[in-house]
Amino acid sequence: MDKVQQFWNDFCLANHKEGTEYKDAFQFGASADWLADLVVEGKKTATTSGFVFYELEKEAIPQAGEYYIVLSGQEDPVAVIQIQSVEVVPMNEVTEEFALTEGEGDYRFWWDAHEKFFTELLKEYDREFSPNMLVVCERFIKVYPK
Repeated sequence: MDKVQQFWNDFCLANHKEGTEYKDAFQFGASADWLADLVVEGKKTATTSGFVFYELEKEAIPQAGEYYIVLSGQEDPVAVIQIQSVEVVPMNEVTEEFALTEGEGDYRFWWDAHEKFFTELLKEYDREFSPNMLVVCERFIKVYPK
C-alpha cells in the first residue's frame, strides 16, 4: 500500500471515518513545502485557484465537505483537510480578509504571488492573465494530524 493511502487509513481509523473517501492528494502551488507547512501549522486555512483550469482540465471544482490530502514537495502526505466553503469570484473581488487566511503574507504579497503563478500557468494554454479572471476561493480546516 502506498504512503498516501496509509496516511488516509490512519486518519480514518483515528477519526472513525472508515469507508469515507478522499477526493484527491495534491501539492499547493509554487512552494509546496512552505505551503504544506503553513497548513500543518494551522496558518493556512484557504486557497485560491483559477476557475479556467478546472474548465480546461474538465474537472469539477471542489465542494464543501470533501476531504483532500496535502502533499509535501517530495509527495509525502502531511495533512488531511476538509473543504468548508467554495466560492467563485473575479480575482479583483477577493477580499483582503480572505487573502490573509491563505497565511502567506499581506494582500499585496497574495496578489503578486497569484498573478505570477496564474500568468505562468495560463501561458501553457495560450491564455493571458486578467485581473478579473474567475478564481475558486476555498476555505478549509485541517482535520489531521491534530
